[in-house]
Amino acid sequence: QVQLVESGGGLVQPGGSLRLSCAASGSIFGINYMGWYRQAPGKQRELVAGIISGGSTNYADYVKGRFTISGDRAKNTVYLEMNSLTSEDTAVYYCNIRGGLIRKTDYWGQGTQVTVSS
Repeated sequence: QVQLVESGGGLVQPGGSLRLSCAASGSIFGINYMGWYRQAPGKQRELVAGIISGGSTNYADYVKGRFTISGDRAKNTVYLEMNSLTSEDTAVYYCNIRGGLIRKTDYWGQGTQVTVSS
């Protein structure tokens, strides 16, 4: 079973930056979507950013201009560059890769904590 492993989370001061990485433990063929989601305490999981196979990206309004998603389908890896972080960005961040040759499967990472605090 392929697993997604996230890294790069941690504690950062307001205005700082972090880069999250997510890599699959094995090969995922037919990837058509890669994304990042987050869940703050007491809130539902929400989309942060996504990238489709053609390279088009979409972002939640509250991260536009601050976060950048990128992915490498050949390496089964997705990244999230986060700049100008605020306390509102504090959450557990989860990566998601959707792929499969016949039937699409959603793979999820275990989550990485991002805490923005002075």
